[in-house]
Order: sequence, then structure tokens, then C-alpha cells
Amino acid sequence: MKRREFLGVLGGVAAWPLAARAQQQAMPVIGLLDPRTPDAISERLRGFRQGLKETGYLEGETVTVLYRFAENQNDRLPEMTADLIRRQVAVIATAGDTVAVTAKAATSTVPIVFIASLDPVKLGLVTSLARPGGNVTGINFFAGELVAKRLELLRELVPTATRIAVLVGPHNPETAEATLRDAEAAARAMKLQIQAHNIGTRQEIDAVFAAFARERPDALLIGTDTFFTSRRVQLVNLATRHAIPTAFSSRETIEIGGLMSYGTNIPDAWRQAGTYVGRILRGAKPADLPVVQATKFEFVINTQTARMLGLTVPPTLLAAADEVIE
Repeated sequence: MKRREFLGVLGGVAAWPLAARAQQQAMPVIGLLDPRTPDAISERLRGFRQGLKETGYLEGETVTVLYRFAENQNDRLPEMTADLIRRQVAVIATAGDTVAVTAKAATSTVPIVFIASLDPVKLGLVTSLARPGGNVTGINFFAGELVAKRLELLRELVPTATRIAVLVGPHNPETAEATLRDAEAAARAMKLQIQAHNIGTRQEIDAVFAAFARERPDALLIGTDTFFTSRRVQLVNLATRHAIPTAFSSRETIEIGGLMSYGTNIPDAWRQAGTYVGRILRGAKPADLPVVQATKFEFVINTQTARMLGLTVPPTLLAAADEVIE
């Protein structure tokens, strides 16, 4: 081999690791901030990764995801957000109203994609749904706005109910306030009594169900606080043990034995958030991406749980259900 050719081969060998390292360094990094635990939102995370995949990004291959889970300790969110900003992530993805507000307050430059249950304009996240402006956009899945419909379906399933207990959480005060406001308005129209309970810990859930054993409500409505997602197994077990008909906002709870739910297809909302993150990585600006408003709603009912509770599901509800779990 000639000396020039030999040196060229050596140069190629030496350059290859450098090129590989440069490619690794060029891999975009996104931060995902959530107030719960990873186990509590595993199905939603699959939806998020699917959205990334639809825009050409595979976690660990073409994009890196830094996960930050507050484990139901919302006071950790500001420091977690600051950590992601220090690491110079390309995009911050958030889930939960309080989380989105925290992230927006921390940066006006890093793009943020939120998944929020309340009106993003009222939360101060965007200036308008069509033209968000600034560095924030995302998905609005209307969990809070569907309280009245959830209560209406619960009343149809339990027509003798007059006293409805409502659980809300202190971690998201805006969400709790909206839930109670909508529940009370709907209850007045249906001549129902609302009993509100502010619950923020596992022990408080146990305590409120112990109180229900003494002063039993006719039915129970679970609010949309992110905390309740992480405690869904406990809530379903206690509702079953105390034989209290309970309405939830997410189908995930019905799949493990909850009675009924009405709400947005939340894993699909996470998928849509993943596609927005991917589009931003490809150069789109949050200010130019309209807030996506969920249009796919699901009514799911578990007839096995209904039978355990001694309830007869009206044919009208069975016909209206998007899915009947038996």
C-alpha cells in the first residue's frame, strides 16, 4: 500500500470515532416533567413516544428524553424545571395544569408543550388558542369542562341518588375550583346535594372513605387532579369495598374495576403532545402551533362492577357507551 493511501486509511479510522461522537452530541434532548410517578402514567408515556415516532424520533436512537417525576410532591416542580433548563433541553413537555404554569414561569425561551385540562388562555399559558404567541403551546383535553356531563351520567346510572360526594385535590387549586364550580352548578339543575372533600394524600383518601362508612353518600365523583391518577388502584378498591357508585374522568380506572368514566382519550392527547414536540425539534415555533383541543371523548362503563354494586345499567347508557367492559 502506498504511503498516501495508508495515511488516508488511518485518517478515516481516526475520524470515525470523532464523527460518531459528534452525531451523539447532536442528538436532541427533551425534558418531560410530570407530577406523578412513571408507573402511574405508563400508558400515557407510550402515547407520547408514539407521537415522537410519528414525527421521526425514536427514544434512545434519534432523541434523548430526560424524565423528571415529582412523585406527587408538587413543591419539587420548580427545581426540576430549573434543572431541565440548566441542561439546555431543546423542548420541555409537561402534563398537568400546575406543571405547565410552573414551567412557563421559569423560562420564556425554551419551547414548552403542555397537556392541560383547563382553558390554557385562562391559565395564562397562551394569549389565544389559534395563535399561542411566546414559547408555549400544547394540548387541551377538557377534563374539567366535562364535570357536568360526568355527573349527569352518574345520576342516570343511580337515579335514586340525591347526595353526591366530590373529591378534589389541593395540588392543582385552579382545577379543584373549576371542578367544584361546575359540579355545584350541575347539581343545582338536577336537585342534587354536593359534599366536597379536599384530598391530597393516601392517608386522607383512607380517612374520607372511613367517613363515608358513617355518613354514606349515594354516589361519588372523582376530580381530575393528577394525584388521583396515581392513586386510582386505591380509589377503586375502596369504592368497591364500600359499595359506592363512583364516576371517574379516565378509562384507565375503569379497566381496573372502576364503575364508569367520561372524558377525553388521554393517551391520544399525549400522542398529540409527542407530535408537537417532534415538530418543534424539526424547526416549528410554538407561537405558530395552535393549541390542539381534544375532540375524542369516551364513555366507558364496567358492567361487572355495576352488578357487584347491585346496579342495573339502563339500556340507554349501554347504547351510549363507547365501550362496555364485562
